[in-house]
Amino acid sequence: MKSSLIYVKDVMTRKVKTIPVAATIREAAKVMAKWKIGSLVVADGKKPVGIVTEGDVSRAVARGLDPAEATVSIARKRLVTVSPNERIEVAAKMMAAGRVKKLPVMEGEELVGMLTQTDIVNSSFTLVTSLKEMVQARYRPPDFEV
Repeated sequence: MKSSLIYVKDVMTRKVKTIPVAATIREAAKVMAKWKIGSLVVADGKKPVGIVTEGDVSRAVARGLDPAEATVSIARKRLVTVSPNERIEVAAKMMAAGRVKKLPVMEGEELVGMLTQTDIVNSSFTLVTSLKEMVQARYRPPDFEV
């Protein structure tokens, strides 16, 4: 019987965009706009040290910071990470507990992906749809004659 467990590696985004810790808020905004993404992993060399989001960019501008001068290091968030071999339910609980919407996926010291709330919702929708199809295939309502 095939396992119905879904793991982080099954639904994560594998190509993750990063930005150096010394990059400016403006540079981050340009990268996010170019790739149509809502966040970047902030890296010190190859080591992920945080996340900067569209919300961070907006808040920095609202606080009067100069996006051309202020660096992403002021906007980065505490980094909560997950393993690619973790179950999706565990990752969802980590997001809720950490009050985060995105989890960098780490294999040892290497960044191998990104898991978002949207990834989890989409995987759940796929699972529910599959279950619905299984139930429909097994249950055929009787034909009633009037």
